[in-house]
Amino acid sequence: MYNSEAALEKARVRVGLVGTGYVAKFRAEALLHDERSQLIAVVGHTPEKTETFAKEYQIETLSSWQELVEREDIDLVIICTINRDHGAIARAALTNGKHLIVEYPLSLDVIEAEELIALAKAQQKLLHVEHLELLGGLHQALRQNLAKIGEVFFVRYSTINSQNPAPRKWTYNHELFGFPLIGALSRLHRLTDLFGKVFTVNCHQRYWEIEPEYYQTCFCTSQLYFTSGLLAQVVYGKGETIWQSERKFEVHGEKGGLIFDGDTGFLIQSEETTPIEVGPRRGLFAKDMSLVLDHLFDGTPLYVTPEESLYTLKVADAAQRAAQTGLTMLMKDTVK
Repeated sequence: MYNSEAALEKARVRVGLVGTGYVAKFRAEALLHDERSQLIAVVGHTPEKTETFAKEYQIETLSSWQELVEREDIDLVIICTINRDHGAIARAALTNGKHLIVEYPLSLDVIEAEELIALAKAQQKLLHVEHLELLGGLHQALRQNLAKIGEVFFVRYSTINSQNPAPRKWTYNHELFGFPLIGALSRLHRLTDLFGKVFTVNCHQRYWEIEPEYYQTCFCTSQLYFTSGLLAQVVYGKGETIWQSERKFEVHGEKGGLIFDGDTGFLIQSEETTPIEVGPRRGLFAKDMSLVLDHLFDGTPLYVTPEESLYTLKVADAAQRAAQTGLTMLMKDTVK
C-alpha cells in the first residue's frame, strides 16, 4: 500500500509530534509503550511548555513545525495542535514524504481537505484522521443495540459544557478553533457513521463575546435530514451562558429507544427498560495508535477512512453556510 521504508522494515517508526497539550501527552504515552515506535522530537506553541514536555519524554525540541516535517529521521508526523494550522502542517508533512496522523478536523476548509487526501494518495503515504468517538464505549453500545429498536426516525445529540468563567484559550477563538461543528466534528461524525448520507442541513448559532477574536459562550443547534428519512438534531454549546452541562444521546426507533445520559445507557421498549453497559473512554488514544501501527506494519484496515471524515466535514461546512445565510442547505452529492 505504501512505499517500503527501511525504518519500518527495522521495526520502528520514528515519530515527530506537533503539539504539547492534553492530546499530545496521550499520544506520547502511547508511543512510549509500543516497541514499534520511537518518539524523536516535538514542537510546541511556547518554548517553556515545549522544553518541559521534551524533558518528560526525553526527546528533542524543535523551533518550528516546518523544521520537524523536513527531518529525515522522522517517518510519521502527528498533528495535535490548534485546528487552524492542521491543513498547512499536513500539506508540508505529506509533501516531505511523511506518514500522517491528524486530530480532527483534517482542515477547516473542505477544498483543502480534498487536496490533502489526493496528495496522500499521490505520495503513497498514510493519512489518518483520528475519530476516537468511533472506538469509545458509547458508540460501540449504540452499534450493538440499534437493531433492537427497529427503523430509527429521530436522533438528538446534545453536548453542552458550562464553563464559568470561560477560559481565554484557543478553543474559544473563532479563527483558531473554527466554526463549532467543524472544530467539534465528532458530534456530526457519530451520526454519519451510524446513519449514512445526509440530504439537507439546517443550522443556527449564537456567540456571546466582548472582544472580536475570543468569545465567552457559543451555542449552536443543527438539524440534519438523512436520505433514509431520519431527522437528527445536534446541539453544541460551551461557556459562561450555559448554566448546566449535558452529554446526552437519544435514538428513537419504531420498536424502542436508546437513551444515553453521560455514561449511563438504557434500552427502552414497550414492556421493559434494560440498562446498557457503556465501556470506558480511557485508553482510546493508545488503541488508535496501536491500530495505526498495525496498519503501517501489517496492512490491517483502519476503523475510519479520510474520505469518511471528509464527508462529515462537508456536512459541517453545509451547517456553517446554513448558519450564515439562514437557509437550508442541500447536500450536493446526495442528489441523483
